[in-house]
Amino acid sequence: MGSLIFLTLTYSCKKFLDIQPVGSLSNAVLANKAGVDGLLIGAYSMLDGWTNTSKFSSWDGSIDNWTFGGIGSDDAYKGSNTTDQPPASPIENHSVDASNEYLEGKWEIVYNSIQRANDVIRELPLVKDGSVSAAYAAEVTAEARFLRGVYHLEAAKLWRNVPYVDETITYGNGNYNVPNSGPIWTQIEGDFSAAMAVLPKTQPQIGRANYYAAEAFLAKAYMFDHQYPKALPLLTDLINNGQTSGGVKYALGPYENNFNASTKNGPESVFAVQMTVNDGSGGNNGNAGDILNFPGGTYTSGSSSFYHPSYSLANSFKVDANGLPMFGTDANGLPAYDTQNLKNDHGLSPTDPFTPPTDALDSRIDWTLGRRGIPYLDWALCGGEAWSHGDVCSYNPIKNVFWHAAQATTSDTGQGWDPNQDVANNYNLIRFADVILWRAECEVEANDLPDAEADVNKVRTRAADPTGWVHTYVDNTDPSKGFTTTPAANYKVGLYSGQFAANGQDYARQAVLMERKLEFGMEGMRFFDLQRYDGLYGGKGGSGYMADVLNAYIKADTRIFNPVLNGHTFTKGKNELYPIPQIQIDFEAGKLKQNPQY
Repeated sequence: MGSLIFLTLTYSCKKFLDIQPVGSLSNAVLANKAGVDGLLIGAYSMLDGWTNTSKFSSWDGSIDNWTFGGIGSDDAYKGSNTTDQPPASPIENHSVDASNEYLEGKWEIVYNSIQRANDVIRELPLVKDGSVSAAYAAEVTAEARFLRGVYHLEAAKLWRNVPYVDETITYGNGNYNVPNSGPIWTQIEGDFSAAMAVLPKTQPQIGRANYYAAEAFLAKAYMFDHQYPKALPLLTDLINNGQTSGGVKYALGPYENNFNASTKNGPESVFAVQMTVNDGSGGNNGNAGDILNFPGGTYTSGSSSFYHPSYSLANSFKVDANGLPMFGTDANGLPAYDTQNLKNDHGLSPTDPFTPPTDALDSRIDWTLGRRGIPYLDWALCGGEAWSHGDVCSYNPIKNVFWHAAQATTSDTGQGWDPNQDVANNYNLIRFADVILWRAECEVEANDLPDAEADVNKVRTRAADPTGWVHTYVDNTDPSKGFTTTPAANYKVGLYSGQFAANGQDYARQAVLMERKLEFGMEGMRFFDLQRYDGLYGGKGGSGYMADVLNAYIKADTRIFNPVLNGHTFTKGKNELYPIPQIQIDFEAGKLKQNPQY
């Protein structure tokens, strides 16, 4: 059985399970193998961050965190205009408060997802008809605990101090007002450890978690918990022995394959949220959380034009004479790469002549963002600013976009106002590049700088391979004719050659974090990486690191007209976390405590 069948069941089960609370369904329906399987599929179905019966929009709780992890950092702008989706603007400019609708939606989806996982565990003891063996019950429990860990980790990333809710917390038990007395890393790690102890190394359906997915998430939890010595052996095992649920050994394939629905579930996919379209669900199994995030040109005239890559992100791909990232700061405290914007088409009309810059750049730039005059997948030369609406920006999102040649099979029209807005692109919660760079991070903290450098170079070697670069079209007027072997820009990617050891631990830390910025740009991870590095919560970047980085970004961004950011600051000791929704504090009758300074 393939992942498509698995997720077709997901939609029908999602609708079924949302009809009424699980507790009101009869045991005749649920207390058997089919019922347990349905509950488990329902728990998996929440991974995309949306259920079609929620009162909130699909983008509020999107699993890729394009809002909280993307526009809340230096990766991207909200896009569109200031009157469109106004709850997103305070996330972008760090003025968000506890009444924010997006935060309410994210909290709801996370804790409803946890409830789905707990429903599975609660139901298993009620199965008395012999249809569920002890071994199968153990595996299903392990999968449910894995999912419970994933969902709690989502909550902990945003709010840190959150309630941990296991299967013993129920309305009937009267213990549902759970306090948030501190971080819950130990409980999250316990769920992943328990899952790892039981899960098999392969699975019959691609979308299901295996042993190595649990191991990778345990390592991820340790990274957030700053337990580097505990994470290191797990990451080494994943690098040496890890395999996908389908039994394929982990490897770094072509970078662009991670963002192409036609090549998803490849050897780099450690655990992905499975997205499908044209499956009878009306697009609801596609990446509904990203339906706003398409440029407004070429293939869709009605796109909302959200989530535009920032000028700072584009600048980050500049390289020095050796093809390495640009480190250091200028006299004004701006990063070396951000002292001057990369040439772009800001302020130009579509008919004005424009030649893309010839600066040496990391090759990942044009798989991460669309730039005017550069091939935009197989659609057209990117229109740059002409493809943005409202708060204009020169750069366009691309990682979530489908290829033109595959439009009929990888996109769907689901929510009515825009064609082809639901997409079959998976979202990788963890990919193999994560594993490699996390190990490099652990090696830096162990002062094993040569090995850390070698791991960073593994990721950079892929970026340095010309076969994986964006190339020019054979015919700019007809991209369907394919690509040449000529690079579309002046790409230059060098490898480190002893700089980690020569420059020391602090340099190595910055090099690893910079590599993550380049590798995972526009994947909703940047805010949380900066948060992990901040010394306020145990990171090695020093106290106030996140505030320093994001305030420098805001300062640099005043070079362009951005009314959303101008005049705002990132407040140390506050904005590293998001506020807990006030409505939840009210519901919990005083048990929930708000995060500092909100």
